[in-house]
Amino acid sequence: MKTTLRSILAEFTLQRGVAGLVFLPLLAIAFQPFPGISLSFLPRLLFWCGAMALALALTWFVRKLFFEYLSFVEFRGRDVAQVALVFALFVPSVWLFAWLLLAAQGEQAPGILSVASYGGLFATGLVLVRSKPLETSPDQAPEPQKPRLLNRLPHSFQGQVFRLAVRDHSVDVVTSEGTFTIRSRFTDAIAEMEPVNGHCTHRSHWVVDAAVSGVERHGGKIFLRLKNDELVPVSRKYKPELECDGIIQ
Repeated sequence: MKTTLRSILAEFTLQRGVAGLVFLPLLAIAFQPFPGISLSFLPRLLFWCGAMALALALTWFVRKLFFEYLSFVEFRGRDVAQVALVFALFVPSVWLFAWLLLAAQGEQAPGILSVASYGGLFATGLVLVRSKPLETSPDQAPEPQKPRLLNRLPHSFQGQVFRLAVRDHSVDVVTSEGTFTIRSRFTDAIAEMEPVNGHCTHRSHWVVDAAVSGVERHGGKIFLRLKNDELVPVSRKYKPELECDGIIQ
């Protein structure tokens, strides 16, 4: 709900607000909504504001609908389909709005054909002006790339990898959901953790940077404390690199 509200509010930029404050009153001054129906300035302004709000809301709704449920479908007529759906929703909506407004003014409601012309105008114009690739929708960011090594773990795995450790000819993958053993060379397992940032601390240990919670020293030796409370040894060979990258202070 909050995400939807934020996406709607994001449409109302300062530039659009200023344009609306200038354009809508000028539109109300220059044009009567329907032929043969004479309205004073205030009802005309109310009609144009309501019609524009309906058009914007329905266009946003249709684009979101296409993004969430039809983004996987590739077809040349996508924009045409959006125009058709906005038109189908806009015409009855603006007719009902006009009927309510004119009834309050003691006027007879316009025919559906009079409203249909506005439907075609708004639907085509708004979709073309606001057209942008569905992949850039502000509501949904692209998913981050996952390490290839996760494909070796159970399909139900949803946890976090803390470290890798060599064991004979296998590699232990220590995670927040337990330890999983895979058949792999240590160097290959590390490569398959890309794009996750990590460091070798020992010839047999590789840790994820985000899993490090602190540094401890015991008997002249240095250890990294991980979020799962494990201590991973740091050898002299890898200490300079860890210090250079700020893992060890």
